[in-house]
Amino acid sequence: GSLPKPSLTVWPSSVLSAQSNVTLRCWTPEMGVDFILRQGETNLSVLQSRESTEGLAEFHLNDLKGSQAGEYTCEYYRKGSPDISSQRSDVLLLLVTGYLPKPSLKIHQNHKVSARGNLTFQCQKLDPLVQPVMFALLKAGTSNPLQLRGPEENGVEFSLQNLTVGDTGSYSCVYYQSSPPFLASQPSNHLEIWVTVLAHLSSSDYTTGNLIRLGLAALIMVTMGAFLVEAWHSQKESPNTS
Repeated sequence: GSLPKPSLTVWPSSVLSAQSNVTLRCWTPEMGVDFILRQGETNLSVLQSRESTEGLAEFHLNDLKGSQAGEYTCEYYRKGSPDISSQRSDVLLLLVTGYLPKPSLKIHQNHKVSARGNLTFQCQKLDPLVQPVMFALLKAGTSNPLQLRGPEENGVEFSLQNLTVGDTGSYSCVYYQSSPPFLASQPSNHLEIWVTVLAHLSSSDYTTGNLIRLGLAALIMVTMGAFLVEAWHSQKESPNTS
């Protein structure tokens, strides 16, 4: 039988420009195993496990080239008679940008939107290629595309629902070939989006607020009354100077 599949993750991002550096991390809870990284069906690297790795292998791809774009998987195996291999990880698509003209990215709303609202991006391909391509919505600081759409010839729309403050950030999009050689465009210009929180008071909030205001008003009236009574007593006890 085979061992459970590992997870394959990427840092800093699965969409990078040429000449960037990237690290692919293959992880499993199993101990004392060796790892294999594949691009498609080609074995790229075999990493011997060490006690310090504890089921984690890091494969470093430096000075990225367009030929390194593609679908990556990893697996691990335990040496024995015979060796026992794991299932392959889920596919991780690595894109190297800059080989096709950049698309445009637009929104129809204001760049400042309210929390719990929706936001629609339109990513449009501007070059004359008629071959259907895939589109990816990117956010700065995230390691993988937020959404994928396609294949389409000219453009797609991406929709973000029920926005939160965490959706604030810088967005861009790319398009790419969905089969080898996986050529990808330059990223679009970035759009800065701000998600703001508006105070929405319910009826219970209004009731609570009214009670607080009434309580403060009563406290002020009592305090003023106490001052008036004290002033009256002071005037009554003072000697008549007339």
